[in-house]
Order: sequence, then C-alpha cells, then structure tokens
Amino acid sequence: MAHRTTAMNPAAATTPASAQALRLDAGRALAGTALVLVCAAAGLALAAGLGTDYPLKALLAYALGAALVWRGLGLGGHPHARFGTANRVTLGRLAGMALVAALLGEAVPAAPPSAQPAGGWALVVFATVVAVLDAADGALARRQGLASRFGARFDMETDAAFMLVLCALVWQAGQAGPWVLASGLMRYAFVAAAAFLPWLAGPLPPSVRRQAVCVVQITALIVCLGPIVPAPLASGIAALSLLLLASSFAIDIRHLQRHVARQRHPQETRA
Repeated sequence: MAHRTTAMNPAAATTPASAQALRLDAGRALAGTALVLVCAAAGLALAAGLGTDYPLKALLAYALGAALVWRGLGLGGHPHARFGTANRVTLGRLAGMALVAALLGEAVPAAPPSAQPAGGWALVVFATVVAVLDAADGALARRQGLASRFGARFDMETDAAFMLVLCALVWQAGQAGPWVLASGLMRYAFVAAAAFLPWLAGPLPPSVRRQAVCVVQITALIVCLGPIVPAPLASGIAALSLLLLASSFAIDIRHLQRHVARQRHPQETRA
C-alpha cells in the first residue's frame, strides 16, 4: 500500500503546548470517529439483520486500535500540533476495518458468498473502499507537511490488521482453509521473532516490491470473498498470494541477515 514518508521537518519540535494541542485534536478525532462508527454499525445491524452485538463488536475492535493510536502519539513520533487530515483518513480506515472485523461470527459471510450474493457484494465493495483509501493518506501527509514516523506506523498497522481480518473472513466463508490465516499472521510472527532475534528488527529500506505485495495480498483476499468466485478458485488465489507474501518476507529476512553479517565481519565483506 502507499508508503508514507517518515521524513520530518527539522524545525518541527515537540513542546508541551504543541503536545497538548495534538492530544486535544487527536482526542476529538478519535471520539468523533467512534460516534460515527457506532451509528454506522447500528444501521448495518438493522439493515442486514446482523446480531444485536454487532455494534459492540465493532466498537471494541475500534477501541483496541484507538488505544494503540493514543499510546503511539505519546511516544513522540508525531512532532506536530495537529493530528492531520492524513491520520484522520487512516482513522477512518481503522473504523472501516472494525466494521468488517465485527462480521466475524455473523451470518454474513458465514455461508459461501455465492449463497448470499447481496451481502457478499456489499462486503466486497466496502472492503475495496477501505483498501483504496490507503492511497490517500500518505499523499495528504506529504502535501500538508505533517508526515511522521507515527503516521507511517499507523498506516502500516492498519493495513496489517485489515489483512488479518480479511483472512479470517475468507476462512469463515469457507473459501479457504485455516491455512489462509498465515497471510495475516505472518507479519505478527515476524515481529514476535524479533524479540528473540534482535537483528530482525533492523531497518529495511523503502521498497516498491513490499508495497506492491501488500496491495496484491489485500486485493486477492477481497476477490476471494466475491460471490462469483467458487471456493476452489478462491483457495488457489489465496495460496498464490500467500506464496508471494512469504517470498517477500524471505527477501527482507535475507537482507537483514546480510546487513548483520557485514556489521559483525566488516573485513570479510570488504574482501
């Protein structure tokens, strides 16, 4: 997906006043989005005949993400007094992800998409909108001069959570087996492995390949939920996208291995 640049304005500095202004602005954005989310979830529950707990599930999923956003702001990765339009767009995507996540355990899409074409197409359209919005936040951040490490991380974590949710829905709909969850869990496994192998937490250069694989992965999962896609074809698409994602991770791991090897044995590298 769109990679938000993390370069910062040298003149930007976090002061107590700017930090307080940022907290107030972010708090308003978080609360406002939560209110819209609850209204949207209640409307969807009534219109689609979802469970009465659907709005609560959506709110809980959003609340978890919002708590991480609030924590991330406190770590100082956003040295601006404004939360910014770009982060609001990402916050909207987080809310959209929460609405999709709340479908887990619901009748839609518990059955194959072909058995519920209206609900299946609605899910595909909505998930596509959430995915497409990812192309806007990075450009907005750069245009407004509000790019930050926080924004880039917020964008990436939202993508990762959305991918995991889509994997779970593909499995729930019977379009692929539980192995499809590997696509959504791969990044979290990578992060967990870094706790035991610190070199995995090393810096990676910006990569068009990595962005493209993310786009392909999310697109493939959305396609798998299409009402006209039979389960065998969906399984094949999901398997190919998983292989592509695993290959991308393998390339990054190999890069990190070479980087740590150069640091440990600089003489051999020069030779």
